Amino acid sequence: MAETNTAPIAKGIAIGIIGPEPLVEKMNHCLKGFPSFDPISRVYSREDEAPELAREMMDHVEVILFSGPVPYRLAVQKLNFKIPVHYVRLSGTGLYRALFRIERRYGLSEMSVDTLSKQSVEQAFRELGETYKGTIHYPGSEFVSKEALIDFHAEQYESNRAKVALTSVGSVSAALTEKGVPNEWVLPTDQDIIVSLERSLLSTETRRSNESQIVAGFIHVDEFDRLAKKKTSEHEVQRLKLDIHRMLLGYVESLDGHLTHLGGNEYLFITTRGIFERETGGYKSIPLARVVEKYYGLSLSIGIGFGRSANEAGTHARLALRNSKESGGDICFIVREDKSVIGPLEMTHPHEYDLSLIDANLLKRAEEAGLTSGYLSKLVAHVTRFGKTDYTAQELANVLDVTVRSTHRFLLAWLDSGLIEIIGEEKGKSKGRPKQIYRLSFLSELVR
Repeated sequence: MAETNTAPIAKGIAIGIIGPEPLVEKMNHCLKGFPSFDPISRVYSREDEAPELAREMMDHVEVILFSGPVPYRLAVQKLNFKIPVHYVRLSGTGLYRALFRIERRYGLSEMSVDTLSKQSVEQAFRELGETYKGTIHYPGSEFVSKEALIDFHAEQYESNRAKVALTSVGSVSAALTEKGVPNEWVLPTDQDIIVSLERSLLSTETRRSNESQIVAGFIHVDEFDRLAKKKTSEHEVQRLKLDIHRMLLGYVESLDGHLTHLGGNEYLFITTRGIFERETGGYKSIPLARVVEKYYGLSLSIGIGFGRSANEAGTHARLALRNSKESGGDICFIVREDKSVIGPLEMTHPHEYDLSLIDANLLKRAEEAGLTSGYLSKLVAHVTRFGKTDYTAQELANVLDVTVRSTHRFLLAWLDSGLIEIIGEEKGKSKGRPKQIYRLSFLSELVR
């Protein structure tokens, strides 16, 4: 039994993470996008260790998230939980990826399956446009033991009833590999984990009690005077102020909040924590600033305050705004009840991706190849959302919102830097030249 860290004094909502090392690492990676959580992680080498790990941590956390249904079922059978417990549920994306890998290696032929329902496998075949050739499922939905699953798959393979095993249990996959039985481990995608983390967050007592908590926010329009000087009349300056006020009013309306102009370039808004959390995707991003910049060429400094009273929330919001201004503006910070800081929040477009979750070395390589943070953000968002890394130039042009000619220029630079590779061609319906298929190799880690 191993541990990834000791139990810290939680500043946020304490969440327990339990699973095998590869999945715990993946879950901790996704947790970077959930600043409300303060994770305590535990790694096991065998699924039957999960109940004891849960027993040790359940008095120190508000919610526990298991990496899959097997450790979850074992723990629920042995323990009487007084806190919410969840597990990462597999969506179609992880199963599609596993079937795709099987098709490439062995062909979509007879396979033995455990812990996945026959209906979900049949549906995946239908949506992939493949003929369902039948699967042999482990009898019963309950997890008996790792050994029982291994014996089941090995027996099907040795009797030639199945040519490959499909399992959602990592230790079973490892054991089958040692026995020489072809297999594929169905791993959850980042999106599966994120959905489970969101479900876990909503189930916590802290989250429910904070739902109606008052949130105060200060918005400062940076360098408004610079832009005002470019106007030829006072009427144009006043019209600009009205336009900005109207835009901010629309944003605060989406928060079901109240906006007050404090004079000059500063505004105050009041909303509730539950609504603010949902609209910012769990305190991840505030796209309002991008809209202001796009239409008016201005940036915003934003400070958000949480507190046990309206007075405390306002004080913390002022402190957060000071941090934003001192950081150069065009940024947002949140100061919580204990004066700990969340941020900076990304002022990104909703369809972009928080690049703070990406490895620093990868970002450096991408920048050296001429891939700007904006384009990289769009690519990563698309890859993680759809679980694919293979694209034609036309598809990439649509993702990046640029012309195909520009995309080909990008592709040449990325090929030269080794970020991508050509893996084949796609024949179109017309008699034109086949379209080359490019694999974004440098983003392959995001869909494993």
